[in-house]
Amino acid sequence: MEKLENSTDCKETVSPLNNSGSVLNCTVSGHEAMGFVLVHAGAGYHSESKAKEYKHVCKRACQRAVDRLRAGGLALEAVTAALIELEDSPFTNAGTGSNLNLSGEIECDASIMDGKSLNYGAVGALSGIKNPVLVARRLLSETQKGKLSAGRIPPCFLVGKGAEQWAISHGIPACSTEKMTTKFSLSGYKRNKRKMELAEQVETKRRRQSCGHENDLGCLEPVGDIMVEGEENNSACLDTVGAVVVDREGNVAAAVSSGGLAMKHPGRVGQAAHYGCGCWAENARDVSLYSTAVSTSGSGEHLIRTMLARECSTSMQTENAHHALLEAMQNKFISSPFLAGEDCVLGGVIVLRCCTCGEAQRSEDIQTLLVEFLWSHTTESMCVGYMSAQDSKPRTHISRLPPGAVAGQSLAIEGGVCRLGTTSD
Repeated sequence: MEKLENSTDCKETVSPLNNSGSVLNCTVSGHEAMGFVLVHAGAGYHSESKAKEYKHVCKRACQRAVDRLRAGGLALEAVTAALIELEDSPFTNAGTGSNLNLSGEIECDASIMDGKSLNYGAVGALSGIKNPVLVARRLLSETQKGKLSAGRIPPCFLVGKGAEQWAISHGIPACSTEKMTTKFSLSGYKRNKRKMELAEQVETKRRRQSCGHENDLGCLEPVGDIMVEGEENNSACLDTVGAVVVDREGNVAAAVSSGGLAMKHPGRVGQAAHYGCGCWAENARDVSLYSTAVSTSGSGEHLIRTMLARECSTSMQTENAHHALLEAMQNKFISSPFLAGEDCVLGGVIVLRCCTCGEAQRSEDIQTLLVEFLWSHTTESMCVGYMSAQDSKPRTHISRLPPGAVAGQSLAIEGGVCRLGTTSD
């Protein structure tokens, strides 16, 4: 892991799992803002040639979230600010620059969860809105207002045209697919379309000749080397972006946003919108428990079938966070019985857990939060950024699988600890 720098007294150590990790002891006295943000720009493959761009967008997202925390904003506001920055980047597969579907349209998924209220808002297959996370956030806010006229329960999850109409009716401006499409996403769509047309031509020809070209099982040999970008086992396509935040009051929040798979069928909804799959946030209900926040990325179908966000959150109530996440990724994801037929399970998570330190619980003058933050992935790489409200600048890192490791069958795990504290009058 790259050397970390901070304006506070910090040191770098090796984690208990012999993976690169950082332990940040960032205790600050006074009335400075408290809080911490961890973001990701997708689990997939991040080329060295574009590493600077990936890291830069993570830095901006961290800074936006911390700006909200320093201004007195709570976790829900900060995580929304981070996601807007990630969605606005042309280098991420979320909002502007999202993958195009089979029809050449952009359909986005997003969700957000508030650990304090446990409320959740989500949109799926949403077109015509620049920042899907704003619609998810507005849905969450509207559910907190109570029932609608005639006792109707307000929606927390909307999809397709209905989601777009609801967003516009609630003051969120429309934005055409043309304005959200970048040169990169359009060129990718054209390349993929040509590949699909070629694959269909080859398959049609093979079927016509199948009588004399069947294998021993009476089946056609698979068409090789003609695959849509991002569908290969090398996880070339970047996926969902997300963030997790804890604020000065110890509240946590999580959010996630995605443009989905390249060349997906119109109407397909990935894990970014599904409850317990894309993100999870839950404040501790007892002093003996941890508050947790999780955001996921990767193959949506794999993450949906395993409900990985909630599984990782549940696992965080044990003593050793690194070991708990390692076991969750191995047993609840890679080796999950729900994915028994899959030989390449692709995904990644960022996880934050926090608690009030023991010494702080005994003093009315000191408020101290112990924040543990982790990321893990089975894809070739994952780009993350993180920052506390006391830091002078964000830190970024592109995590990669160890040399020789096979994507979809191996995993990487890293993280650190940050102690946040202020004193009162």
